Amino acid sequence: MRIIVTGGAIIRDHQDRILLQRRSDYGDWGLPGGGMNAGESVEETMIREVYEETGLKVKQYDLYTVYSGPRMKYRYPDGNEVVFVMFIFNVKADLEGKTFEDHILIYHDANHESLRLEFKPLEEINIEEINIVQRPIFEDLKNEIKTILRT
Repeated sequence: MRIIVTGGAIIRDHQDRILLQRRSDYGDWGLPGGGMNAGESVEETMIREVYEETGLKVKQYDLYTVYSGPRMKYRYPDGNEVVFVMFIFNVKADLEGKTFEDHILIYHDANHESLRLEFKPLEEINIEEINIVQRPIFEDLKNEIKTILRT
């Protein structure tokens, strides 16, 4: 079983809604972010992934939490099993000059990873539509859990 280190971003708009990404690979929702490349810091990973998937430039960030442990096990549709170590950041992104249709961010990423980018109020996010590995993030946000290390 492989360990995959990821950097993810909680990006909020001026109405405090959270940016969700509907991924093209599985069709479920989650936060922008992805896996670390060799030689990258986790911050560089998050900044690169946010830009690749959303077209947004990160202006400011701070570490929100780190997830590891049994809840982070995941089996891909092809049967491969991995364990994620997720570094999640609160991020201020540059939204100036970006194209929006109501609460939808219009962006077409080069790798076609994002089917849709949508800002949603936390209370309207349906946990059942969130990628299973990222569900703990949204459960903890809704329950206002603030610890830095979570398993």
